[in-house]
Amino acid sequence: MNLDEAAPLAAAPRRRAAGDPVKILLHRHRALCERAVDPLEIAAGLEARGITDRTAARFRHRDVFSLAEELYARTPRGEEPPAPPTAAPADARALRRFGLALLPGALACTAAAAAVPYAGAAVALAAATVLVLPGPPGRAAAGRARRAGRTPWAARAVLLLAAAAAGWAVHRHGTPLGIALALAAVPGHLAAALYTTRARHRLAASRALEDFADGARPLLLGTVAGFTLAAAGAALLAGAAVTLALPFALLFFLTRLLLGHGAPRGPVAAALALALVPAAAAVSAAAAGLLVLAVPVLARASAHARP
Repeated sequence: MNLDEAAPLAAAPRRRAAGDPVKILLHRHRALCERAVDPLEIAAGLEARGITDRTAARFRHRDVFSLAEELYARTPRGEEPPAPPTAAPADARALRRFGLALLPGALACTAAAAAVPYAGAAVALAAATVLVLPGPPGRAAAGRARRAGRTPWAARAVLLLAAAAAGWAVHRHGTPLGIALALAAVPGHLAAALYTTRARHRLAASRALEDFADGARPLLLGTVAGFTLAAAGAALLAGAAVTLALPFALLFFLTRLLLGHGAPRGPVAAALALALVPAAAAVSAAAAGLLVLAVPVLARASAHARP
């Protein structure tokens, strides 16, 4: 072999190292890759930072999921720290939350039977909190919230607005509305939990961001439709007007979904503030606005990162 033939062979490794775009991306997003528990969390994080399937093609990958798998494989990681022994099992936490969802309905029926004064408003406040409260965020969700500048007080402000909207509604329309919202807390809790589980399963089975979004939209709309039917049944049981109770129930349910999946607090707070306006169409407009917001926000893989 002469020297002219050997020179390209010797230079090949240097050209490959210099032209390794994934290595540059790994350095840029090292913190995300090091704390990720699986490639899906990296894919969701990359999407949240603006990297799409088209961008992944520039890194010699067909989609963000394939790129995330390489980043996960190439990230050096030490041993995971053991979980604290005082942490409650997931099943126990789920059972506590389900019991919390049952509580407003039980209190509403008891207070109505005993004709307790102002019971409707008190139960409505409790029901709104349960309908809205998404539960403590996971490590990934908390990190996304901190990076986006969303602090815990912002979430508490949204909860206060929800409670104010519920109390004001019952004050204007009567105790049956409060009982209807309380009874809707249980199907709201179950629908939100089922939606979260199914969305994460769909994310695990997807191979492209557009593929996930195409399946996530009908899943969201089906979940909202199912909750709407359940909330209508709750209104009939409570003796409240369905056309009055449904917009409030949907408003609180969509607030719960958006808060639980890292949506911006500003539009949610604006919708709840709109519900305080004493106009017939205000609550329906607020609920419709949150649904329009939820369709694109919850179709993003980054909204469903594993906690």
